[in-house]
Amino acid sequence: MAKKTRSATEILDRLTGDDPELREMIAEETVNAQVARMIYEARMAAGLTQAQLAGLVDTQQSTIARLEDADYEGHSLSMLRRIAEALDQKLEVRFVPNRAA
Repeated sequence: MAKKTRSATEILDRLTGDDPELREMIAEETVNAQVARMIYEARMAAGLTQAQLAGLVDTQQSTIARLEDADYEGHSLSMLRRIAEALDQKLEVRFVPNRAA
């Protein structure tokens, strides 16, 4: 019987096994969800509605809603810069080593 765990990482490791394509897909979806969450949290911390943020970055409210959707895959660096600037924040992008196998 497998040892019980509450670690999401360990659970995903068990589910994906050695399937590199599945692992890559999960990694991409995780990044999309993280970016969407960061936009949402920064907007909320600034006390702005989606429509107000859209006005500051010269776009539509529906665009902000889409960017805050964890399933959205089209985040662009230029839009993230515009959002950061509108929220008086700095955008940082980093490369980090892959997790050891």
